[in-house]
Amino acid sequence: MKLIVLDGYCLNPGDLSWDALREIVELEVHDRTAHADILPRIGGAEMVMTNKTPLDAATQAAAPKLKYIGVLATGYNIVDVISARQRGIVVANIPTYGTASVAQHAFALLLELCHHAGAHADAVRAGEWTVNPDWCFWKTPLIELAGKTMGIVGFGRIGRQTAKIADAMGMRVIANDTFQGNAPGYEGFRWASIDELLAESDVVSLHCPLTPDNKHIVNAGRLRRMKPTAFVINTSRGPLINDEDLAEALNNGVIAGAGLDVLSLEPPVNGNPLFAAKNCIVTPHIAWATKEARARLMEIAVNNVKAFLSGAPSNQVS
Repeated sequence: MKLIVLDGYCLNPGDLSWDALREIVELEVHDRTAHADILPRIGGAEMVMTNKTPLDAATQAAAPKLKYIGVLATGYNIVDVISARQRGIVVANIPTYGTASVAQHAFALLLELCHHAGAHADAVRAGEWTVNPDWCFWKTPLIELAGKTMGIVGFGRIGRQTAKIADAMGMRVIANDTFQGNAPGYEGFRWASIDELLAESDVVSLHCPLTPDNKHIVNAGRLRRMKPTAFVINTSRGPLINDEDLAEALNNGVIAGAGLDVLSLEPPVNGNPLFAAKNCIVTPHIAWATKEARARLMEIAVNNVKAFLSGAPSNQVS
C-alpha cells in the first residue's frame, strides 16, 4: 500500500527516521503540504498521515482509494471523522506519547515566571553583574512554590503528571475534571469547581481537551476571581483562554503572570495582544516536541499502521 505523509517536518525535522514505515509500505514524505496540494498528493493513495493538514469531507470524497488516516498527534479535529466513518476510512491517533514532556514544559514556564532565569542570564551577559556594587542582584521578585496551591483543570494523564511534579515541589494540589477518577493521595488534595479552583489557586495549569463547552473557559469574569498574585499556565489548547481578556488582566494587575505554549490562532497573527502583555511568556507550541516524545510518537504511528494492515486497527477514533 502507498502511504503519504502530508506534513512530516514537525515530527521529524531530520533527527528521527522514517525507515520503519518504509519497511512495510510504499512511503512518500512531504515536510509540508499547502491546501492546494492536498488532493494532488493523496488522490491515488490508500493511506495518509497528517499532523495539522486538514482532511475534510470534500477532500475525503475526492480520494476514493483512501482507507486509512493516521493523525500524528493526540487531537484529531483536523479530520472530519463523521465523513471518514461513513466512507469506511479508519482514523487513528497517538494518545499517550507526550505526557512527561508536556508536564515538564508546564513547569519550565512556571519556573521561568518564578525566577526569570533567562532575563537574569541576559543581564549578566550585558555586564550588569560586573558593575553591580553588591555580590548579587535580582531584577524581578523571586518566588518560592513550596506551600502554594496548584489548581489543575483537566486531570487526565498530563494533569496527573503535572500534579506529581507539583506535589514533589511541596505544593498543594486541587483539581477539576468532568471525570474525576481516583483521587491521588497528596496531602490537602481535593476536587473543586472551576470557580473555586480559580479563586483558591496560586497557579492554574490547564490540561483539558478543547470542547464546545470550555472554549474561553478562562475569560475576563473568571480572571477577576483569581488572586492578583496568581499565574496561569496553558500547555493544552489555545482557545481555552480568551487572549484579549488575559492580556488586559495582565496589563491591569488582575493576575501576576502567564506562561503559554499555545494560542487561539497558530501560527499567531502579528499583533496578538499577549506578545506585549506584562509578565507573559509565550513559547511556540513546543511542549510536545522533545526528541524522546517525538520518538515515541513515531513508534506508535508505525504500530498503528501495522495494526491496520493486520486487520485489527489500534488507537482508532473513527
